Amino acid sequence: MRRLLSGRNGDTLRESVEELLQTDDGSETEFSDAERSMLSNLLRFGELTVDDVMVPHADIVAVEEKTTLTEVVEIMRKSGHSRLPVYRETLDDPIGMVHVRDFLDHWRLPEDRQAPSLASLVREVLFVPPSMPVVDLLIKMRTARTHLALVVDEFGGIDGLATIEDLVEPIVGEIWDEHDAEDGVLLVEQPGGVIDTHARAPVSELEALTGSTLQDESKDEDIETVGGLVHTMAGRIPMRGEIIAHASGLEFEIVDADPRHIKRLRVRRASQRG
Repeated sequence: MRRLLSGRNGDTLRESVEELLQTDDGSETEFSDAERSMLSNLLRFGELTVDDVMVPHADIVAVEEKTTLTEVVEIMRKSGHSRLPVYRETLDDPIGMVHVRDFLDHWRLPEDRQAPSLASLVREVLFVPPSMPVVDLLIKMRTARTHLALVVDEFGGIDGLATIEDLVEPIVGEIWDEHDAEDGVLLVEQPGGVIDTHARAPVSELEALTGSTLQDESKDEDIETVGGLVHTMAGRIPMRGEIIAHASGLEFEIVDADPRHIKRLRVRRASQRG
């Protein structure tokens, strides 16, 4: 992987892959759109720094060291995060992180045993600069056997947070788990033919509603969700407010997104915008 991502000593391999990606001769060796997107992402991966993939300071979910264990578990439940940074007075004074797994022993304690403090469960956390290459942080996390790092700016303040999921998503695309799903209807038809959709809505359902073909059946595509489709079309996670056009004439407006996921979209035909 380092050889492929490196600009040195791996030029021949990189150039070979880039040449294959640029060919479109319809041969049996042609990549599917999903494969092409992943390989293109992998080639760009070596150029990414932590600053490109981190969750910004304002979006970090963290807990103060005096928070009760019950409160921490509730915060984890609501946020869907299994790991949380722990700080003293402000997030710029972190003391480590806690993992949901550390709470399991607490729930097994006899009633006459005193519950441990949050501080006693705190683990060490990695501190990295925003300029660190993503591939280096991935290796560092593997060596340290941790999945979370806090990003520190030049003044010692917390600039952001990066998880192993944040590092891998630029290659494989959005990674969804059960906490990313929202309850309720995923596709809602609005007046004027506009459709509001959750990113997890099946592409097949949107095709049925619009009467449009959104995937090329002649290609070996394996895209199941609307979010995955738009991510593949854009080749990245689009920002809120961006409009991504599809060859069918549909436009996908990004209503809600964060640095890792497309969350909600508005779908309309180009002729309906305005």
